[in-house]
Amino acid sequence: MPEGDTGLAEEDGFEEFYRGTRQRVMTFLYAMTGDRVEAQDAAQEAYVRAWQRWSTIRGYDDPEAWVRTVGYRLCVSRWRKARNAITAHRRHGTDAPAEPPSENTVALVRALRQLPAADREAIVLHHLLDLTVADVSAHTGVPANTIKTRLVRGRKALAGLLGTDLTGDYTNA
Repeated sequence: MPEGDTGLAEEDGFEEFYRGTRQRVMTFLYAMTGDRVEAQDAAQEAYVRAWQRWSTIRGYDDPEAWVRTVGYRLCVSRWRKARNAITAHRRHGTDAPAEPPSENTVALVRALRQLPAADREAIVLHHLLDLTVADVSAHTGVPANTIKTRLVRGRKALAGLLGTDLTGDYTNA
């Protein structure tokens, strides 16, 4: 429960329940999973769910059993997801390794990093993602003429950084 929260759950004994049962629940989940971090995550989630339903759960004969069951089911669900991921991986194999970036790509990224963020965003959206000036304007919420200015300024800066001519006319873009 969040610190300083003196809500209904605390008044109805949730805080006392939590303090009195958390170690047993953690011990159970740790023993069942063999993974302390997984046990802690599952216990935390189980107690959050218990707190959200405390008005009902507090009336159970054994609220701790409910928390243990929920925690264990969360662990089983994670195991199933992991098993299914492994099965899918075995079925489909791995992707071919990606080729390393070319020298030109490395140089371009290095140069882009040196541009102001606004100019870099305009350049990337327009030239790398092939968005029109109008689309870049709509995406960024900046007027089209400002985008054109950023593109000209950014291309000029990139030309200097890359030692090439990258200027362009955006008056009709």
